[in-house]
Amino acid sequence: MLATRRTSRARSTIAMAVLTLPALMAVQTGCQAPGLRPEAEYLQASPADMQWFKDARFGLFIHWGPVSIKGTEIGWSRDAERPGRKGRGEVPVEVYDNLYKQFNPVKFNADEWVALAREAGMKYLVFTTKHHDGFCMFDTKLSEYKITNSPFKRDVCKELADACHRGGLKLGWYYSPPDWHHPDYRTENHRRYIEYMHGQLRELCTNYGKVDIIWFDGLGGSAEDWDSRRLFKMLRTLQPGILLNNRAGLPADWDTPEQKIGSMANNRAWETCMTIGDQWAYKPDDRIKSLKECLHALVLCSGGSGNLLFNVGPRPDGSIEPLQVERLKEMGKWLRANGESIYGTAGGPYARDYWGVSTRKGSNVYLHVLGWEDAQVTVPAPAAKVVSARLTNGDAVAFQQNDEGVTVTVPKEKQNALDTVVVLEMGGPTQNLTAARPRSGSVALNKNAWQSGTGAGDKDNPPYHAFDDDYNTSWGAILKEPPACLGIDLGKVTRIDRVRLCEILDRTREFVVEGRANDTDPWKKLSEGTMIGQTLTLRFPPTEVRFVRLRVSKGDGRYEPRLAEFQVFSPK
Repeated sequence: MLATRRTSRARSTIAMAVLTLPALMAVQTGCQAPGLRPEAEYLQASPADMQWFKDARFGLFIHWGPVSIKGTEIGWSRDAERPGRKGRGEVPVEVYDNLYKQFNPVKFNADEWVALAREAGMKYLVFTTKHHDGFCMFDTKLSEYKITNSPFKRDVCKELADACHRGGLKLGWYYSPPDWHHPDYRTENHRRYIEYMHGQLRELCTNYGKVDIIWFDGLGGSAEDWDSRRLFKMLRTLQPGILLNNRAGLPADWDTPEQKIGSMANNRAWETCMTIGDQWAYKPDDRIKSLKECLHALVLCSGGSGNLLFNVGPRPDGSIEPLQVERLKEMGKWLRANGESIYGTAGGPYARDYWGVSTRKGSNVYLHVLGWEDAQVTVPAPAAKVVSARLTNGDAVAFQQNDEGVTVTVPKEKQNALDTVVVLEMGGPTQNLTAARPRSGSVALNKNAWQSGTGAGDKDNPPYHAFDDDYNTSWGAILKEPPACLGIDLGKVTRIDRVRLCEILDRTREFVVEGRANDTDPWKKLSEGTMIGQTLTLRFPPTEVRFVRLRVSKGDGRYEPRLAEFQVFSPK
């Protein structure tokens, strides 16, 4: 079988060399015609071309291929060398590379996928044309390792492109520059692989009508690794107005935080890519995020002026798991009632706080209250007067405004456990509206923080991030071997009676808060709980302590808990 595979690869390489030459000549010719344009126009999209993307806020990501037969992760489960990366997967390469011979997704229906995205309130779709495993889900002329050589024989990308165009959905192609299947990738013949890669991207931008996005996944490769400057020029020549992400070695048009919420940024577009379940590709009995987790991810992204690209992994037969379908439809139902606070908005003017985030559009500011401590939320005074306040269903909301801030009151019976959206109608445009950054009054602010336990933290999420009054930063508990502890030294013995914990998404499942007066005393339990969520205030009898710690003993089993804030308060 190995000998047969090598022979097949050799034929594929020869065929690629023969078929690519005319394409390469066409690329060079096509790129020379508008040569008077400055290079910068090819390296970054114009603000006008970016506007639809910033307005969209919500897109569908789809990872799919023959690997769905195994139910393991796409690309990463292939048990072979990964040039430029460490590790191997669990599926033998002889098995993985031949899965396509069994792949016959007879229930695939592109129009149904597009209809689901639209019902979910999504504005664009990004599909994996080729992942790191090298398998092509389109009818490329440069490789035999493709969907049209499977029992299915149909060009999935052609059908999806046509369905997106019919359905009014913006179309994006995911394409992995790394290719662990290609014989020339990161070898002495890597230059030959580059021409193969450019040739395939030319096909994707030539044969499928209007393409709005190329979503690279370069695994840290440099622009030189992919000859990205020449590539970008080709892509923007073939598809004027196309948007390109930052994973081909160049900053390009937007940033792509993965499986985490990005930070507030109004001067640079960004998009969180996140799975609805445990992994990108199909996984049997996958644990799907709750509606609350899904909506909070979308709202937190919007509150930071970012997008959410939300991923599903279709089953081997081409259908999408019913629970995933249900969850997306639930999100769409919420968006039909509250979409004015998401689409076409920018984040702010209020920084993310313990209660949630804000968005703005026109003369409205939207407070997304994701967690209540009582019936009131107070935000810093904006540089404008609030004219009125209401919920998105039209119900009026009581509010008071003075020099210190604006306090809105929503009775408990009108609070929404998912997200209570309060619309503040201002006296004028809000795009340049500013508001002071709130201070919590925590006695732990900027004190000496520490962590312990084999499951504690990582270099990108250090402990002091939980004590800085900044909800865009966080401490991450890896929890490989729980418990993970996060602690603060208040500097002196201090009387405290409550703590406030603010998590990014609901990932903690068991924790305890402890304190002690000096480093020789035993730890005393102050409070404990199971889930934290957006905001959780824990009260206890006034206690004199110098050291306070949070001990996380259990997460949700998927991703590490991330704590945005750990605030400690003295009695009022």
